[in-house]
Amino acid sequence: MLVSPALPRPIVIIEDSDEDFEMLCRIFAKIGLEHPLIRYSTGDEALESLKQKRAPLLILLDLNLPATDGREVLNEIKTDPALRCTPVIVLTTSSNPKDVHQSYAAGANAYMIKPVNLEKLSADLKAFCQYWLNAVTLPETEEIE
Repeated sequence: MLVSPALPRPIVIIEDSDEDFEMLCRIFAKIGLEHPLIRYSTGDEALESLKQKRAPLLILLDLNLPATDGREVLNEIKTDPALRCTPVIVLTTSSNPKDVHQSYAAGANAYMIKPVNLEKLSADLKAFCQYWLNAVTLPETEEIE
């Protein structure tokens, strides 16, 4: 009897820019990321879907989204009992100290500023994968009593 290994939990990317999402996909493929990537281009779409599905491994969140922005998405995720333990890494172009402070205050697990240099972004995402997928232990989706 063949036993198939469990599929890796997905990484959710909440990003409205097609170009940024495609760049992230190319970099993750080059790094050899084995987790599936799921993209939501609006905060509303992300929240609706996340509340109906099994929690992802982690979430990469852009702050500047149309309609429900990333700040509101972060607040919703971190107040939802089924999602609040899911690590949320803000990945944005904003270097505004107010955004950094508010993100951490709302429960963000990390704040990464998207560099404009492709080589720097690749290096940052490689370090991101090394840390979040290899160095730390992430919570399971089911509650442990």
